[in-house]
Amino acid sequence: MIDSLVPLFAVGLTLSLPIVWITLNYRKRVRLMELHHAERMAAIERGMDIPALPLELIDGRTRRSALLPGLVWFFIGLAVLCGSILGHDEDVPVMGGLVPLGIGLAYLVFYFVEDRKRLRQAGQQSAALNERRI
Repeated sequence: MIDSLVPLFAVGLTLSLPIVWITLNYRKRVRLMELHHAERMAAIERGMDIPALPLELIDGRTRRSALLPGLVWFFIGLAVLCGSILGHDEDVPVMGGLVPLGIGLAYLVFYFVEDRKRLRQAGQQSAALNERRI
């Protein structure tokens, strides 16, 4: 009897985790929209500028930097590469470390070329908004 329940629970729990995550994420976004609406109504009543809708509410994701995933992939690739060279391990070829190393380098190049430019422009826009409000 227990042998037949293990697969049932394994499949049931595996399928229920995404459902729980989607439900909780939906409730969070609805709550954030309600709070943003209340903030807009209070600003209208007081005659203040209406705050802009945050991007997190529109697309559901926050903007993040490419530095962290770039460093993670780079050092994972470096560790696998050094481990396979120093350990003389024939199970893990040297090429196995070059793939994550290349992915990490691509993230880091993107960070240093494009992502920093975008972050700098966002900082300038927020500084201009703060100067206009003062």
